[in-house]
Amino acid sequence: MKVALTTLGCKLNYAETSTYERGFVAQGFEVVPWNAVADVYVINTCAVTETAEKKSRNLMRRAHKLAPDALVVVTGCYAELKKDKLYEIEGVSRVFGAKDKPNLVEGTIAMLKGVMPGNDRASLETLPAYSSGERTRSFLKVQDGCNNFCAYCTVPYARGRSRNIPICELVKQAEQIAAKGIREVVLTGVNTGDFGRTTGESFLDLLKALDAVEGIDRYRISSIEPNLITEEIVDWIASGTKFQRHFHIPLQSGSDTLLKKVGRRYDTALFASRIDYIRQTMERPGKPKVFFGIDVIVGLPGETDELFLETYNFLKDRIKPAFLHVFPYSKRPGTRAAVMPDQVQDSVKTERVARLEALSADLHAAFVADNRGLPERVLWESTVKGGLMAGYTGNYIRLEKPFEPALVNQLEDIVIW
Repeated sequence: MKVALTTLGCKLNYAETSTYERGFVAQGFEVVPWNAVADVYVINTCAVTETAEKKSRNLMRRAHKLAPDALVVVTGCYAELKKDKLYEIEGVSRVFGAKDKPNLVEGTIAMLKGVMPGNDRASLETLPAYSSGERTRSFLKVQDGCNNFCAYCTVPYARGRSRNIPICELVKQAEQIAAKGIREVVLTGVNTGDFGRTTGESFLDLLKALDAVEGIDRYRISSIEPNLITEEIVDWIASGTKFQRHFHIPLQSGSDTLLKKVGRRYDTALFASRIDYIRQTMERPGKPKVFFGIDVIVGLPGETDELFLETYNFLKDRIKPAFLHVFPYSKRPGTRAAVMPDQVQDSVKTERVARLEALSADLHAAFVADNRGLPERVLWESTVKGGLMAGYTGNYIRLEKPFEPALVNQLEDIVIW
């Protein structure tokens, strides 16, 4: 039997899809490219934006067109939120919502045998998952769900309440990753820093346990809410651990008016104080700077020109991150923000996205310039383009050099150029 898998959305989805793939392989399936004819197509969907939902539907139709007799299995956030609608799409065989309990691999195999698996929606399991498609890096799922219910977001409805995998299980997962020769692990989750809701363990305890796993040289935290970054966590990372000078932190808006309106659990003063503390603790003369990647949503309901400028100036003059991940607000049915007054026109969102992306380019160029000439380590990757190989420093600067096979998946001490 042949299976083809594809993924939309976040790194959490990629980790889960990779885990499904390993499960199919263990059951004797052959994994084939997405555009090949297969017996089973698995589509891991996203519902963050209307565009993501449209792409998901198109993939379902494409799979059915490729192999009309194949099983088309749909999972992920869109599958959870619009399950009944997806069954109306021709060719869709089974929809496993993000909160469905039956294992997707076992359920699919049961369907191939003519048995339709049922659902147990009363109990949520947290699927242990990690990605293994890259030779140098793996995304390790440590947490799922969210309790925040921000006004613009459907994720808590799609993924459920915050819950996590025990530290002992995550250590085993990290050991499996290390056994594959993968050198770097990125911790991922819906609300990663909220780890511990299920088991009573702390996020810092998790970091310490993973840091002790032999064979993993570097860790990164994919995204962590500013109010969950404690001084204790920062102090420990700065003490000489495998966790890198790299923080991905969602801001969403630099306007306190909008932060309060959409239910974020911090204000700009707290956000800035967290950035300041990390820099004060981790940056030293002659040492690499800390990379901050910041998420921003433009065009939230009620975002006037003046409030957008508050965000723009807060980022440009106060935070000065290394990179901005900019997203136009997408109205999600069923959320509070979808029915708020003063919705922003799409043309205005497009213009504001362009302004922030231009700012991001300037900020990133300045960050690289500030680090040029400083000592760092690069983990080189295997991809070759134009005779060059690329890799990332600990503080996430991408560098290139002529391809050297012996350096693939190796750490090299360099001076940033």
